[in-house]
Amino acid sequence: MNTEWDCIVVGGGAAGLSAALVLGRARRRTLLVDAGAQSNLAAHGIGGLLGFDGTPPAQLYERGREQVRPYPSVEVREGEVVSATAGFIVELADGTTERTRALLLATGMDYRGPDIAGLAELWGTSVFHCPFCHGWEVRDAPLAVVGTGERAVHAALLLRGWTDDVVVLGNGSADLDDAQRALLAAAGIPVDDRRIARLASRNGELTAIEFTDGGSLARRGALVAATLHQRSTLVERLGVDTVATPLSAEAVVVDPFQRTSVRGVFAAGDLGAGMPQVAAAVASGSVAAVAVVQYLMAGDVGLPVPPWPDQKELQHA
Repeated sequence: MNTEWDCIVVGGGAAGLSAALVLGRARRRTLLVDAGAQSNLAAHGIGGLLGFDGTPPAQLYERGREQVRPYPSVEVREGEVVSATAGFIVELADGTTERTRALLLATGMDYRGPDIAGLAELWGTSVFHCPFCHGWEVRDAPLAVVGTGERAVHAALLLRGWTDDVVVLGNGSADLDDAQRALLAAAGIPVDDRRIARLASRNGELTAIEFTDGGSLARRGALVAATLHQRSTLVERLGVDTVATPLSAEAVVVDPFQRTSVRGVFAAGDLGAGMPQVAAAVASGSVAAVAVVQYLMAGDVGLPVPPWPDQKELQHA
């Protein structure tokens, strides 16, 4: 009996399930290991995903699992991958080990925002990071952007597509130059540099921003400039190259086929996404799975495929 998997997919969110579906249809022995706790589970619904607009994330993932089940070559296992070595030998938290020819990382990212009281309880509902995912639900409402520098300017100007009432909150200092402040002012967006004490809410929805000077500002929603960080240690353990971007402190560098700097290791979803959205995660998982199949077929029957990218090529991908 063959005890080696063709591919182990680490992560059962949108990217991982999308990849598992494609791999199953390609008749590849696939193990998907899902630790759960996807970053968008707190959201009321997924915005902008064709066919699933407004669907609660948990329902999407359950539907994905249902659609993967009919493919006999795919196994979905609840658990956590804690270690992986080039080769690839994968160790799970329960002590079991598995061997695979290819590894697809879809572990997702942690979204880390400023340490403000009340923020965590509202995250994914009226406090969010992506206007394309949540802007419709707070359209025409008074909104805030909590952030600094160019990212705050970009987010605030973008939000003007959903409402005329936007304010930038610097939480001590928005770190904006005169030109940036003038650009915001021209769009009718004020800047408030007061330090934030907490986000006040009622029935799980934002009602006001309270400041340390005792003042407050009524708001129905807030875009917070969160930074993405690796949720799993696998990227570091495998020596996969990462790069800092405006959104991520450590985004995985991939080529157009979702191939990383380590041969045989692919990445999909938020790990390297320029725009972390469920629709983009689904697409990247599909692309990664197709690339995995072709990588395996190159070894099996000599299928011609583009050479694995070197570090210089990835830097310009």
